[in-house]
Amino acid sequence: MMTYYVPRHMRRGYRDAQATRSEIHIPVDVIAEGDDYVLNAYVPGIDADALEIEILEDTVTIKGEMVVPEVDEDVRYLLRERPFGSFSRTLRLPKALDAENAQAEIKAGVLSLRIPQAEYAKAKQIAVKAK
Repeated sequence: MMTYYVPRHMRRGYRDAQATRSEIHIPVDVIAEGDDYVLNAYVPGIDADALEIEILEDTVTIKGEMVVPEVDEDVRYLLRERPFGSFSRTLRLPKALDAENAQAEIKAGVLSLRIPQAEYAKAKQIAVKAK
């Protein structure tokens, strides 16, 4: 068996390469745009049909799985940082959401999700009549 020298500055990365990934955190930006909320989530390498989006009242959940790239058993990683495994991200927004009119698309590894506020959650002005 051959012994490999791992430089000191790479040792932490080498240990990380041997560890099992258990939880993936996907970064999300949330923008309020008029009566809509726009969520942009970083989901590189995920196909549109591999994502599950659930909207319930004021909560949005994004679920999916980053697949482990197939590698030859003879390959010995010194550093392996690309995440793989299941992920789930739940966000609670300030107002109730209209799931029926939500729109989602993936472009260049970014999921863009536009969700309008529910009609009953929007502020309404009421005219006051003098008697």
